[in-house]
Amino acid sequence: MRREAILNAAIAIALLAVPLAAQAMGEPFVITLATKVAILALAGVGLNIALGLGGMVSLGHAAFFGIGGYAMAVLAAPVQAYEPLMTWPVEVAGTKSMPIIWLAATLAGGLAALAIGALSLRTSGVYFIMITLAFGQMLYYFAISWPAYGGEDGLSIYVRNGFPGLNTLEPLQFFALCYGVLMVALLFSRVLARSRFGLALAGARQNPLRSAALGIRPYSVKLTAFVISGAITGLAGALFADLNRFVSPAMLSWQTSGEIMVFVILGGVARLFGPVAGAALFILLEHWLGGFSEYWKLFLGLALLGIVLFARGGLIGTIAGREVAHD
Repeated sequence: MRREAILNAAIAIALLAVPLAAQAMGEPFVITLATKVAILALAGVGLNIALGLGGMVSLGHAAFFGIGGYAMAVLAAPVQAYEPLMTWPVEVAGTKSMPIIWLAATLAGGLAALAIGALSLRTSGVYFIMITLAFGQMLYYFAISWPAYGGEDGLSIYVRNGFPGLNTLEPLQFFALCYGVLMVALLFSRVLARSRFGLALAGARQNPLRSAALGIRPYSVKLTAFVISGAITGLAGALFADLNRFVSPAMLSWQTSGEIMVFVILGGVARLFGPVAGAALFILLEHWLGGFSEYWKLFLGLALLGIVLFARGGLIGTIAGREVAHD
């Protein structure tokens, strides 16, 4: 096995082992931290498809993250209020079923990415970055002015949504769900990178003109990757809202977009487990240094600066060496 594959396996085992050990020691808070790592890593996997595979630097991915969260709230809030989701033209009830909510969040994130990507991909470079940021901020301010779902204060979902056969209020069982979804997303990302589509996407990223001459349509390939990226990020948003049992406009803010990008950069852009390593480091710094100083993000910034300047492959690339990404 290659070094990166071994490292990836070690990270996957460590992420699973931590909450199991915490359960044995009676530390449910540590399980919650591990669950947060898994969910944020899932959002990073979504961005990594656009950024790492497609070369699309998006500062608006929080839009899809927040849309996924609000999709959960739209479906679950009527149930806790004992009201229908809609009454016209037919009465439709809300739902607390996670599989249905996940499907809705994934579709909502994908459709939003289709609309935003169709316009944004007509530009490139800094213009693409700014237009994705603009779309994200538009949705952020829309959420602030949406009183039905709490406006600026957000909306609480008092009881966590359910999954057949599991007690999702039990921290370890909810972690297992999030961990399973993350592993499926990572497997999908790996297969995608090695598929014909992934090769076409890599060609469109590296040399669009040559790709077009070979019969590949860079715009269509990149748009498809952007939609897949948005769908996965939307699913992560639904899980994050379920973890906190709360949704707010902060999920759509540009700061959230920046944090998701930090996960990918810290772990390693285009590295399969880069988002997992980056999210884990971010949460560890937040937990350990946050209790030491309210300025803990200064240390995060220094770590990010060091990786950008001296370790372009992120944590995974530094440890595994210059091997092929997404192995």
